Amino acid sequence: MSQTTKCVFLDRDGVLNEDLSDYLHKLDDLVIPEGMPEALELLKEAGFLLIVITNQAGIAKGMYGSEAVYAIHEKMQEISENALDDIYFAPSHPDFTGKSLSRKPDSLMLEKAIAKYDIDTTQSWMIGDRSRDMEAGHKVGLKTIHIIPENETSAGDYTAVSLFEAAKIILAQTTKRVL
Repeated sequence: MSQTTKCVFLDRDGVLNEDLSDYLHKLDDLVIPEGMPEALELLKEAGFLLIVITNQAGIAKGMYGSEAVYAIHEKMQEISENALDDIYFAPSHPDFTGKSLSRKPDSLMLEKAIAKYDIDTTQSWMIGDRSRDMEAGHKVGLKTIHIIPENETSAGDYTAVSLFEAAKIILAQTTKRVL
């Protein structure tokens, strides 16, 4: 029997970096939230694969190209000591390119990663800051953590105010299961 992999899927904007009112596509605008590299390190040490799953509608809108997404990703890799294992992004927007099954809340990006890496969804998580992230995660059987300011309504199985808090939730739940 082959060993399956546990994974934490991460939305990008609002989770790995501060969300902007406009689309993040310039390195100068990248702001990393406090605790992000430490959170990724904790999850890696616990044996999780870390995969970014992000909608990038700015590409469909002609605001930037895929090279901007890769440049931001490379900078995040540098900041996190290469903790991220892969990135999947949907360059579409329904008003510009038509409907896409890759774009969250649909789950095709997650399904592709699950198949590629033989991921055990029962041991895996989706962390995002939007209800569409929670919906995509639920479609493939992931536990979800919704990063939201305190006292807001959540669509996730759990809520946290930061990626670091989300990592602590995952580690607490993972430890419980092992005991």
